[in-house]
Amino acid sequence: MAGTVRIGVTGNSRRLSPSWICTALALRLAGARPYRISVRHAPRCAQLDGLVIGGGDDISPEHYGHDITAKVKPDPARDRLEINWINEALQQNIPMLGICRGAQLINVVLGGTLYQDVRPIRNHTHNRPGLLPTKQVSLREDSLIAGICGKCRLRVNSLHSQAIDEHGRELLIVGHDLDGIVQAIEFTGEQAIIGVQWHPEYLLYMPSQLALFRWLVRQAQ
Repeated sequence: MAGTVRIGVTGNSRRLSPSWICTALALRLAGARPYRISVRHAPRCAQLDGLVIGGGDDISPEHYGHDITAKVKPDPARDRLEINWINEALQQNIPMLGICRGAQLINVVLGGTLYQDVRPIRNHTHNRPGLLPTKQVSLREDSLIAGICGKCRLRVNSLHSQAIDEHGRELLIVGHDLDGIVQAIEFTGEQAIIGVQWHPEYLLYMPSQLALFRWLVRQAQ
């Protein structure tokens, strides 16, 4: 029955949160019941079947051993909350989809590192944020994410200023943009975990992007 799969969605705590609204809609379209998680929102259920680790502010560099004096926009309380949820999901074998910051944080929890600022390594892509699918991403043909999306080349949006550098344990990099910046990761162990650097919740009108949420719901059933 639709709505019986319970998916937690982490994110910011603002009253009006477009990312939460769009992610919740995508999950409902995929047949799940979404539950908001933030420093001000506790999920109203005892057990979750899956997790979306959402996008947002920069991750504090203390979590991956980089320059703590660098200019970033951290949210320490949210970092702690989401790290706890990721660790809980890893222990309980709960499927996860990481979106932008969420993919980065899953990588960090698994021992990986980040580029604190991707601007110096951009040559073929611009750093202007945008919700429209203007960036080209190439996926490995044999990757799970390519199978989910049904194609190896995608047009996606871009809102990030940080990105994955060294990948964490049991993670495989399966997608890059034209500058070689990591755009997609997959867990190589038995647990169902994927992460994308773009924001599929704002592209849910595209079948290839809604498919990512449908995949999570199937894994959570």
